[in-house]
Amino acid sequence: MKVAILAGGVGSRLAEETETKPKPMVSIGDQPILWHIMQHYAHYGLREFVVALGYKGHVIKRYFMEYRSLASDMTVDLGSGAVRLERPGLPDWTVELIDTGVRTQTGGRIKRLAPHIGDEPFMLTWGDGVADVDLDRLLAFHRSHGRIATMTAVRPPARFGHIVLDGDAVAEFSEKPQTGEGWINGAFFVLEPAVFDYIAGDDTHFEREPLERLAKDGQLMAYRHYSFWQCMDTLRDRRLLQELWDDGRAPWKVWS
Repeated sequence: MKVAILAGGVGSRLAEETETKPKPMVSIGDQPILWHIMQHYAHYGLREFVVALGYKGHVIKRYFMEYRSLASDMTVDLGSGAVRLERPGLPDWTVELIDTGVRTQTGGRIKRLAPHIGDEPFMLTWGDGVADVDLDRLLAFHRSHGRIATMTAVRPPARFGHIVLDGDAVAEFSEKPQTGEGWINGAFFVLEPAVFDYIAGDDTHFEREPLERLAKDGQLMAYRHYSFWQCMDTLRDRRLLQELWDDGRAPWKVWS
């Protein structure tokens, strides 16, 4: 099963972080968030990726072109120019990098990936969010209902600490928990190829007409994810993810 990742957005709310690189290349630790997302899928045996490029897509291309050499020890014969790379354990991923246009909307990017995905079910996510979604359970849920699309529904993270009061006393406090009510689109989709028929073209926002029509037609199901999920929309989000990584508390790091 292939994994499609939308990595073409500008990410203007990340300010200076995206002046020279696209949003999926903003780093957590010493690797871009795109790498973290791909590591998550690879942990579940999903190692064929199709990445939709747009804004500064050349940065992502360069990253993967150079990945093997930069992640390896190397021996350089200065006389002959021969280079020998030595590094066991490099990812056995196949990564298709597809230019889908700078101004193309999310639905249009997905539709442009159709020739590279083929006639099989596929997974889809955005290139700016991490989670500890159990992808085996997600896929099993999708296969159980037989509809065209499964969306992972998540609780939005709270911006502030949550307190429960007993009179004037604080009976319970939790620092910035997932909210207790409401569900939002957390991406991490599983889709049948029939989804392409719901997308008109480049100007289509996947989150609008296609998902609205799928829901109206009874073809959109929700897989409820109760655990960690966090997008990286702002510098504050990026700092939070960096702190979790630095402290060794990154819930999305399901790989070893």
